[in-house]
Amino acid sequence: MEKNEILSKLQLIFNTVFKLKSIQIDNLTSAKDVEGWDSFTHLVLIQEVEKDFNIEFKLRELMRMENVGDMIEIIASKF
Repeated sequence: MEKNEILSKLQLIFNTVFKLKSIQIDNLTSAKDVEGWDSFTHLVLIQEVEKDFNIEFKLRELMRMENVGDMIEIIASKF
């Protein structure tokens, strides 16, 4: 799966999880950039990403994620 495909799919997931139509994510987007991205919504986001991509993150991968770009790299490595 191409990284731009992953980003497009993540955009839809973010819009759903955060219920924000105007949010535009990119590689540098992190929790501090998104209104409502707290520990609970982070868990919901990870769950939705795992479900939609049919993958499972390892704990060390989750600990490594600092922004959307990191998430994309990890997702891409699973395909």
